[in-house]
Amino acid sequence: MAVAVGDQAPLIALLDQHGKQCRSDQLAAKSLVLFFYPKDETPGCTAEACAFRDSYADLQALGAEVWGVSGDGAASHQRFASRHNLPYPLLVDQGNQLRKAFGVPAVLGLLPGRVTYVIDGQGVVRHIFNNLLDGAAHRNEARAALQRLAL
Repeated sequence: MAVAVGDQAPLIALLDQHGKQCRSDQLAAKSLVLFFYPKDETPGCTAEACAFRDSYADLQALGAEVWGVSGDGAASHQRFASRHNLPYPLLVDQGNQLRKAFGVPAVLGLLPGRVTYVIDGQGVVRHIFNNLLDGAAHRNEARAALQRLAL
C-alpha cells in the first residue's frame, strides 16, 4: 500500500554515496525532501538532481534536508554527485526496499517512478508529487510545500 499525505513516513536508514548512513530518525525535527528517481545520469534525472542542487540553500533555509534515492549503487551515485556537484546525499536503495516501503509506483510495471515526498519534522508526509517527465518540477513542488509548512 502506498504512503499517502498524512501518513507517518517509513523509517529511512540507508547508506549514501560515501557509505555514510542516513537515518530519518536523526534529522532533529527538520523537514525532509525525499525524491525517488529512476537512474543516475539519465536526462530527466540529471535535470531533477540539478534543480534540487540549484535550490539546495533555499530548501535548507526553509528548514529542510534533501535526499535523493535510486536503486543505483554507491559508485554510480559518487560519479553522478561529483559530475554534477550535488551537495546532498544520494541514498543507495539496493533491491528497491525503500521504494517498496513508500509504494512508489513503476511506470508500465518496468520503469521506476519519479516521486517526491515532503516529510515534516515529526515524520508525517505533507506533500507527494508524482511526475515522471518533468524532473525539475519536483523542486518547485517541494519548495512550495515547505513554504506552506512554514506558515
